[in-house]
Amino acid sequence: HLEETKTHVQRLEEVFRMHGAEIKAVDCPAIDGIIEEADEVAGEVADKSVLDAALINAGQAAEHYEIARYGSLIAWARQLGRNDCASILQKTLDEEKTTDKKLTSLAEAKVNLRAAS
Repeated sequence: HLEETKTHVQRLEEVFRMHGAEIKAVDCPAIDGIIEEADEVAGEVADKSVLDAALINAGQAAEHYEIARYGSLIAWARQLGRNDCASILQKTLDEEKTTDKKLTSLAEAKVNLRAAS
């Protein structure tokens, strides 16, 4: 997923360039909070099976946040008549949704069952 995230950053940079906007990194308190919560949970859970389920949950929290943000960006781009930007962002949204589905499948197929036992 790290390589995919690097591609997402490149796409965002491309959209910024298309607008002639300055590219700069910013902190995201929401994602920072999701990561902090995952770290706290990881430190509190001793059972590896439960930890796996908790980490999948944290991963999905981040994915859901990203899905919401990309969905909004795409809607705004379309409203501004920038379908070129929307199509670039749509690729990332599709990948985020695919990752979320993979995490759900993994959790439902085995991880959650192991954590419950």
